[in-house]
Amino acid sequence: MDDSSRMWITAVPPLGPEDVGVLLAVDGGSAEPGERAACRLLALGHEGEEGVLYLLPFDLAARYARAGDRLVVTLVAPLGVLDGVLDGEPAGAAGADTFTEDGAEWAVLLRRELVTDFVPEEQDGEKQAVLLIERTGAGDASPDALFALFEAGETGIAVLNAR
Repeated sequence: MDDSSRMWITAVPPLGPEDVGVLLAVDGGSAEPGERAACRLLALGHEGEEGVLYLLPFDLAARYARAGDRLVVTLVAPLGVLDGVLDGEPAGAAGADTFTEDGAEWAVLLRRELVTDFVPEEQDGEKQAVLLIERTGAGDASPDALFALFEAGETGIAVLNAR
């Protein structure tokens, strides 16, 4: 699947129809090690509303950037956190790119982009969160199908702080 089929600017019904934001679908069975690592990190989330997980920004975070007419979202995680969830795989295998920020080594797990003029809101200097919804296996990956899985209790939505 290309990026545009796994990234949407949409309202997420379980969180409220008035809040439009960025939603990414992630697949724990993906061939991409960074995407699999992101899914494993979801287990570190803390449940808020039923089925909605909140992750600490030093476990898994998102970054926004613009590239011309595209909104780019990357998921990043500290190498030290990755070491704890990769079942013996080296943390560097999960992210092709690494960088140092605030004294920690981070890995870029995945990058998605979408042509849009949407600009994520900021409130009190904090960027709008990115939402992840996990999908495993083949089948319909449309937002409606993913929301139906959520309503059936077959998947959850993770809220990631954006940097």
